[in-house]
Amino acid sequence: MSTAAQPRKTHPLRNVAVLFLFGVILLFVLYALAARFFSYSSGERAGFVQKFSQKGWLCKTWEGEMAQTTQPGVPPLMWDFTVRNDSVAAAINAQIGKRVALHYRQHKGVPTSCFGETEYYVDGVSPAPL
Repeated sequence: MSTAAQPRKTHPLRNVAVLFLFGVILLFVLYALAARFFSYSSGERAGFVQKFSQKGWLCKTWEGEMAQTTQPGVPPLMWDFTVRNDSVAAAINAQIGKRVALHYRQHKGVPTSCFGETEYYVDGVSPAPL
């Protein structure tokens, strides 16, 4: 008699469940990468940075608020933005209280707040004329 151990058979539904779970995870990762790296729009906004702070439990991002004034006497429009680059954040911190132009890229549908709390990601700052 042969004493060799026979291979253990796996249930076919187990393999399907593992493949399905792997597929769902892969689709989520591809969606997150596409939402993060392909921008919907880009541009510049000018105004005065009112609030700017680093936030997050695990994923630290810089979150800010800019007051955009259209005309004297008109209440400013508040615009929320996110900064992921520390050197851009330092440049914004140096300009707080002054009129600045922020260059941004808009990423719609970013799946988690780990990438930032807003869909507007600032990647450049320059002084703006009054």
